Amino acid sequence: MKVLSIVGARPQFVKLAPIDHALRAAGVEHVIVHTGQHYDERMSGEFFSELDISAPDVNLNVGSAGHGAQTGAMLGLLDDVHTSHDPDWVLVYGDTNSTLAGAVSAAKLHYPLAHLEAGLRSFNRRMPEEHNRVLTDHAADLLLAPTTEAMRHLAAEGLAERSTLVGDVMTDVLFDVRARQASGQVTSPDLGFAAGEYYLSTIHRAENTDDPERLRAVVEGLQALDKPVVLLAHPRLVSRCADHGIDLAAGAIELRDPMKYPDLVAAAAEAAAIVTDSGGLQKEAFLLRTPCVTVRTETEWVETVALGWNALAADPTTIGSTLRGLSTEPTDAAPYGDGQAAGRVVEALRGT
Repeated sequence: MKVLSIVGARPQFVKLAPIDHALRAAGVEHVIVHTGQHYDERMSGEFFSELDISAPDVNLNVGSAGHGAQTGAMLGLLDDVHTSHDPDWVLVYGDTNSTLAGAVSAAKLHYPLAHLEAGLRSFNRRMPEEHNRVLTDHAADLLLAPTTEAMRHLAAEGLAERSTLVGDVMTDVLFDVRARQASGQVTSPDLGFAAGEYYLSTIHRAENTDDPERLRAVVEGLQALDKPVVLLAHPRLVSRCADHGIDLAAGAIELRDPMKYPDLVAAAAEAAAIVTDSGGLQKEAFLLRTPCVTVRTETEWVETVALGWNALAADPTTIGSTLRGLSTEPTDAAPYGDGQAAGRVVEALRGT
């Protein structure tokens, strides 16, 4: 069996790691296609080495562009990639432009298509990610769902027969990294703050960065917090703040570059709380039992809110009060699986 994976953004590289390991262990030929959607070395190349992912077989180097131009550039190149490699399965990840381009190309060329992290829904049609994930789910032949909630969404859309619950592969990665940290193989980054004395933050979504007034409110909300805020400065955030004359390095904010994934896990584990608009970091915060405030009007990871470890701050001026209002109760709940999702993905691909 030959599986062709299409990835292009930082969260997809994390999801790719356990899949690549499981496919290699099973003796499955694995072709990795990097679209180049994230092309900065810190956002891309370092992940392959630090997570022991096989080097990409193909790099499309599409770079940055608007949604239509970027997706179209990928689509134009992926047709040739698919026909030249002739895979048994095309595997796409998550909800980015790379996901949608890979799905459309595979479906039109009649290559069997599997979608990892299928069934997530924000029900916010203004989000480009929501369109990407819905369209991909309806094009796919095999829907690999991370949670029972995702399975319910797929069933409600008439896709139950194509769906299987595998768990969340990001849980696999996080458990592996934490085990390596516990054994001393991976050390924690020196942030200059003791555990529990800082907040960790990432902000990058268009809904928070593209409107100057909302962006200013988000930044000022972080600057006003009662502990230092280690803000991992995503290129989009830095660029938009520069465009609108917003000073990031003020108040409580302590700017840092984006971190390697093991460093991010260690920093998140030791933070007093996390403030983010990232889907992945919300979930990682829950798995690490670090309280989280999500600067969005909704979340796909509703389990984190239901279990009390995540709260939404739709209005960025309420970040501080939302943090103070968090009331986390100890829980043994494991809505994101047992860390063995990648193995189930391989079984599903082989058995279909």
